[in-house]
Amino acid sequence: MPQISTPPSSSKSYDQRIEAMKEQTIGEQLRGLIRLKPYLWPDDNLEFKLRSVFAILLTIAAKFVLVGAPFIFGWAVDAVNNARQSGELWQDVSIGVLGFILGYGALRLFSVIMSEGREYIFAPVAQFAQRSVATATFRHMHTLSLRFHLDKRTGGLTRIIERGVRSIDFLFRFLLFNIGPTLLELMIAATAFWFAFNGWFALVAITVVIGYIYFTVATTEWRLKFRREMNKRDTEAAGKAVDSLLNYETVKYFSAEEFEINRYDTAMAGYQRASIRSRTSLATVNIGQSFIMNAGLIAIMALAGYNIIGGNMSIGDMTAVVMVMTQLYRPLNILGFAYREIKQSLTDLEKMFVLLDIKPEVNDRESAKTVENIQGRVAFENVSFRYDSDRPILSNINFEIPTGKTLAVVGPTGAGKSTLSRILFRFYDIDKGSVKVDGIDIRNLSQKSLRKAIGIVPQDTVLFNDSILYNIKYARPEASVDDIYRAAKDAQIHDFILSLPKGYETIVGERGLKLSGGEKQRVAIARALLKDPSILILDEATSALDSATERGIQDALDRASAGRTTLVIAHRLSTIIKADNIIVIENGEIAEQGTHQALLNQGGLYAQLWKQQKKMPAASET
Repeated sequence: MPQISTPPSSSKSYDQRIEAMKEQTIGEQLRGLIRLKPYLWPDDNLEFKLRSVFAILLTIAAKFVLVGAPFIFGWAVDAVNNARQSGELWQDVSIGVLGFILGYGALRLFSVIMSEGREYIFAPVAQFAQRSVATATFRHMHTLSLRFHLDKRTGGLTRIIERGVRSIDFLFRFLLFNIGPTLLELMIAATAFWFAFNGWFALVAITVVIGYIYFTVATTEWRLKFRREMNKRDTEAAGKAVDSLLNYETVKYFSAEEFEINRYDTAMAGYQRASIRSRTSLATVNIGQSFIMNAGLIAIMALAGYNIIGGNMSIGDMTAVVMVMTQLYRPLNILGFAYREIKQSLTDLEKMFVLLDIKPEVNDRESAKTVENIQGRVAFENVSFRYDSDRPILSNINFEIPTGKTLAVVGPTGAGKSTLSRILFRFYDIDKGSVKVDGIDIRNLSQKSLRKAIGIVPQDTVLFNDSILYNIKYARPEASVDDIYRAAKDAQIHDFILSLPKGYETIVGERGLKLSGGEKQRVAIARALLKDPSILILDEATSALDSATERGIQDALDRASAGRTTLVIAHRLSTIIKADNIIVIENGEIAEQGTHQALLNQGGLYAQLWKQQKKMPAASET
């Protein structure tokens, strides 16, 4: 599949680049379409090249036929008029007249067949381009750093892809097969007028169409501010309505129905005013377009009438000229809409290109190794890290987890505990020091092989809106049913799943909301076990659960971590008593280190945290 060409990277952020787009002219945006060339003209696909060429040739041929058809109709008119003037009988001229009329109809039909035939030929190319660009953008989004995704709304990113891909289809249809061919038709018509009659007809046709286009573009630009205001007010009103209905109970608690209704009505009043301005401005545009169009027709008819009186043209010629001009105007009727949508489509496409230009923060080195059998020895050596230049998180962190051992990390909220797991997964690269797995700096390992060796049970388990089977199997798609059942049994959820009416085919809902917190955690444990990682991370996996559920989950976690190198990021200290080593992080540094009993004996921060949690049994039960 071809790759979209990417311009040199920029130090500007995504939002800064989007802001810079507002300064681009439509001409600059059109030049950006060159990036679609690999999809419309793929180097390794001769068939698609031929399809593109044939589609263009059919479009050109259709316009020649469409312009020629009115001239044949004009000849039919002249034949009838001449017969009437000469007194010839119908039977004497019927064959010739019918021939012209049938020829006119045949050419019109042939023009439509060629236009629609172009769709048959070009549709696979257009759809391939849309699919390829969408896939390339989706793939690129999965290469971007966690930092980028945390800064952006997922819904917004998917809309960028959706609108960008949709814009490709729109631009193809209007630029290649509507606006472009209409301008081509104008040039063919002007040339035909020049040679068949005189240059004045060509000049009038070109002047009127160019004036029509200029007026439409200028007034559409003028109308855009009203349209934007209307859309803004519409979005504002819809937002207030959704916000109010989502908080239905809160509205009832405070008897705020009238307040919400007035708030919504005020927003709708703003939409009403903006909508009126948008509609009336559209009427102004329509009147102006109609004036130019009819002025052009009057000029052409007057010019033709003058030439008929002078004996240089026939009534049939006049008919042909008027029909050609009418044909030219027909596709221009939607020019205002087309211009607005083309401009928006170019903007949507450019936003997608800007997204494609964002460089991944974490990349594999060219010399990165792919290691299949990672044993699981983990070492953090003098590690310092910050998310932002003014926000240090970890400073000079040193610890080691021997193969098969368990290290627990505790500390106050915001101390940097969960950051350790993100660094180990290499979602971020550290500022100083090194993180090693089996003695190899993880920056010298491919990200795929590193992450393949690590499993995680997070605090907030998010499941796909699919079946329980799908969510467990996600860890290893090729796993057998027996392997999945074994993982579920070890996670102590197999019996619960079988008790459900649909068993493993039960749909868990969006983000797994149809399951309880404990059930989701067990699914996450089963998924981690099915992956069979050398290194297991338990990131506060029971902190959101009640004590009764926690005890059951903890048993499953103990089974999951048996024999594996395990990093436990803990909130409840009762869950890490058996850990081989415990480190206490405070303000991004290791404050204490040792076994549970040794840390209690030190009487430091760990001992204080232990005492605080022992004093709050009620809180731990909720």
